[in-house]
Amino acid sequence: MVAAAAALPWGGGSPAWIDVPERSKSAFMELKRRKVHRYVIFKIDDRREEIVVEKTGAPGESYDDFTASLPADDCRYAVYDLDFVSDDNCRKSKIFFISWSPSDSRIRAKTIYAVSRNQFRHELDGVHFEIQATDPDDMDLEVLRGRANRT
Repeated sequence: MVAAAAALPWGGGSPAWIDVPERSKSAFMELKRRKVHRYVIFKIDDRREEIVVEKTGAPGESYDDFTASLPADDCRYAVYDLDFVSDDNCRKSKIFFISWSPSDSRIRAKTIYAVSRNQFRHELDGVHFEIQATDPDDMDLEVLRGRANRT
């Protein structure tokens, strides 16, 4: 486990660096390299020590299946593998890292997820785009397609 670099500013003994276990990194690599998953949803465990896999989506699952799996009132991290046809008619795939922090989530959860987001994001080598979403409109499928087509 990664040692805590510093306590969070509001106290409570929560580590500023939350461990990313190998099984969480492996789920991302299975999505990236082997296309075993369409998406992976991660959560910070209840002890606020690790970022764990909460759910994986099968390759055939839709974007609606993915968004329906995100809680309406709690934060999560997710990676989504978007397959699309580019403007120049080529089949492509881009991986999105989504930091989901809905308006109805607790302030403490929002803060913990915000503090650990960059650390976790940098553990996932191969992400093409990052989206910070507080509302479903922030991560609408057309938003993802628009970002992916600009590359």
